[in-house]
Amino acid sequence: MNIQKALLALLFVMILIGNAQAERPNIIVILVDDMGFSDIGCYGSEIPTPHLDALAAGGLRFKQFYNTGRCCPTRAALLTGLYSHQAGIGHMTGDDKVPGYRGFLNDRSVTIGDVARSAGYLTAITGKWHVGSKDRNMYPLAHGFDRFYGVPEGGGFYFQVKKGRTVVLNDDVVASEEKLLPEDWYSTDAWTEKGLSFVDEAVTAGKPFLWYLAHNAPHFPLQAIDEDVTLFRGKYRAGWDELSNNRHQRQIELGLIDESWKKTERPATIAAWKSLSNEDKDRFDHMMAVYAACVYRMDRSVGTLIEGLKSRGQFDNTLILFMSDNGGCAESGPKGKNIGDPTTPDSNWFCGESWAWMQDTPFRKYKHFNHEGGIATPLIAHWPAGIQDRGAWRNQPAHLIDIMATIVDLTAAEYPKEYGGETIQPMEGVSLRPVLNGRLLEREAIYWEHEGNAAVRVDDWKLVRLGGKGPWELYNLKSDRTEQYDQASTEPDRVKKLTAMWSAWAERCNVSPNGLPKKKKLQQRQKK
Repeated sequence: MNIQKALLALLFVMILIGNAQAERPNIIVILVDDMGFSDIGCYGSEIPTPHLDALAAGGLRFKQFYNTGRCCPTRAALLTGLYSHQAGIGHMTGDDKVPGYRGFLNDRSVTIGDVARSAGYLTAITGKWHVGSKDRNMYPLAHGFDRFYGVPEGGGFYFQVKKGRTVVLNDDVVASEEKLLPEDWYSTDAWTEKGLSFVDEAVTAGKPFLWYLAHNAPHFPLQAIDEDVTLFRGKYRAGWDELSNNRHQRQIELGLIDESWKKTERPATIAAWKSLSNEDKDRFDHMMAVYAACVYRMDRSVGTLIEGLKSRGQFDNTLILFMSDNGGCAESGPKGKNIGDPTTPDSNWFCGESWAWMQDTPFRKYKHFNHEGGIATPLIAHWPAGIQDRGAWRNQPAHLIDIMATIVDLTAAEYPKEYGGETIQPMEGVSLRPVLNGRLLEREAIYWEHEGNAAVRVDDWKLVRLGGKGPWELYNLKSDRTEQYDQASTEPDRVKKLTAMWSAWAERCNVSPNGLPKKKKLQQRQKK
């Protein structure tokens, strides 16, 4: 009788475990590249993004989600759940021969692919890798992913592979500068379409899946389909002054931005739109039309993904997370750059600082920096089977180091203490699962450093600086999220405390206190 009871109890436990396993969601993490905080419709943009807006309406939007302010560090932090310096990528992919700046994922980190695969998931990545590519041991298949279709070295093209880049399927080069892609190939579409074929593999195998979809859109060089550019040509003749104000007003109406926060004024480096010649207005309109076309096409690919999941019966139990790797890109300066025809592979177009200011409405600064314009990103979370409070905002501050902890939580994986004979660093993030259900997270602080730009946030207070030798600035983000009123001089004790916290974190996490460990000109470094 006791044996029968024990067997029944065991059977009951096995059924519970089986049910728990069956309820685990598929997970898709979508990361876009160089997209500003206000560049999608549900965050204030005039660019039509109906598919992302639908995900927001059926899921959640975060007001205060953060990245690292730059491409490679963001990818390292998202993939590992560590601060990027801990994973070995404190800057880009150049190797400075010191632990925080090796330029590739180190052996003391594991990826979301590693942990999800250990829990029985099929793991896949499509798109931009850019966290180490010198040999196959740095590729995704060596870091926990079963399938890979993308660019190990980074982005930098939409139509045809440029010099120094390859398109790889798993570990095999399928396209290069010498081996051309089909004429109708476009990266934004290709990453999504190939990813759906990996979903098919998971469904056939009866496995849940983790898919990391890393778009290069809308990163420079801006290249877009001609018909998409035509949709937007002339729509930016109103100029950045008026359009930034329009975005700001929509953000207030959406409940995203507090109307008491002062919108960041146009920097002195950017000309007033009305002062431009008609020729310059047309040139800038064309630039932003190409950028908008890249965002529009990216949103359309999200629609392809959604329909693909629905047709496969995978939509309801899939958690989709959408975010950007940094804020708007001001590289190439206020005038931007427009070399060649942006509907062809040989072109080289940048929006530049003037449009980046609008793209980051209402915040200060851009990509590279640790002010809000550099590190604030939209985050959309959509999961019909797991999110009840649909269409709501979440005001909880969070960071992409939290993605790893969330995946460990939802997949029922075990984050390893050791892997491949190496001791693995503990996760730095916390699971967002409570936030999805309307509860708050407890955390001590969130930290940043890139190229000497640095910040720490504790509750509503943020300490931030420009460059390794810049003075510390202090802002209360509850009353001043746009960082207009520096309180460092009136809160010296708080500055001292937060500075000490940042310095202790920097020492613990392999961060060079004043920026790059070697004094080099940025143009000598490997660039995105």
